[in-house]
Amino acid sequence: MAVTIRDVAALAGVSPSTVSRTCKDHPSISKDTKEKVRRAMTQLGYEAPPHTNPQAGQNAQLIGIILPPSSRDVYENAFYLEAVRGVSQFCNGRKFVSTVITGQDEDEILGAIQTLVRDERMGGFIVLYSKQDDPIIDYLYNEGLLYVLIGKAKQFANQTIYIDNDNLLAGKEATEYLYSLGHRRIAYVGSDCMMLFSAERRSGYQQALAEHGVPLNPAYCIEVEQLSFDDNAALHALLNQENRPTAVVASDDILAVSLERICAQEEIAIPGDLSIVSFNNSLFARITSPQLTSMDINSHQLGIEAASQLINHIENPNLMATKIIVPHSLVIRDSCQEITPRTTGTF
Repeated sequence: MAVTIRDVAALAGVSPSTVSRTCKDHPSISKDTKEKVRRAMTQLGYEAPPHTNPQAGQNAQLIGIILPPSSRDVYENAFYLEAVRGVSQFCNGRKFVSTVITGQDEDEILGAIQTLVRDERMGGFIVLYSKQDDPIIDYLYNEGLLYVLIGKAKQFANQTIYIDNDNLLAGKEATEYLYSLGHRRIAYVGSDCMMLFSAERRSGYQQALAEHGVPLNPAYCIEVEQLSFDDNAALHALLNQENRPTAVVASDDILAVSLERICAQEEIAIPGDLSIVSFNNSLFARITSPQLTSMDINSHQLGIEAASQLINHIENPNLMATKIIVPHSLVIRDSCQEITPRTTGTF
């Protein structure tokens, strides 16, 4: 089996990012540490990957911002735009240069990452999403590359720097708000459960129902593989049930907007016939009619915190992995109303 950067780090007693910086002869690593790392490399027969030299006058370190694989949908989602804005804003203030990494699939993104890591200006990466069994995270970790995750770490959790919301609590609070308005037939519409934020919000929804003694109706809990404004058969089916829900928790404003469009087609009044709570508090929540009650997860602040932690670990390579939770808040608008006895019905 080939010797990895992690093998070198273990023998030298340093972090993998310190080995990576030693390979680039980075000035942040002391002479003694570099010598210790190089002895370990020699002992193990580790051959450092080639790196290109930056051109004169272009010495600012690079931060790679990794978006999830997508041909289109990611670029419509305000969450990613706000997170990128937060990262860029912080990087600009610290004289770091940020670059966005996108691709239609994971192989395309991995190719872009592999090209960037050959540049000795490359400081680290910010991954704007968290999903199960992600080969991109596997690559970053196994190559000893410094990265920060926005979302809870599923792989290598104890060694990963991550910035997140308490999505389980947020999903629970969104559901409890609808419960407080008298709703008992509450549905959950989420994106693919491989995306951990949606899986956790769904768990919070289920926990709130259980604590209030409301039976969980499997027909009320659906997943939509892609966030889209387009009509969706699963959403039509949800709203055409004989005992349809009186309220919905949607894991993203885009899903909520799609739901509003279908309600208009089906002549279902919002909030008279259906109340909606969404997530992200994006521009979409404010320009719909009625405006959406939405959970503000502070996307911009998530980006700022991710950039701050990454740069802090670049400048201090042997820091322990940090976990930060950014608070959320419910912004109440016009898409929810208290239910009347006439529409309460049965579970």
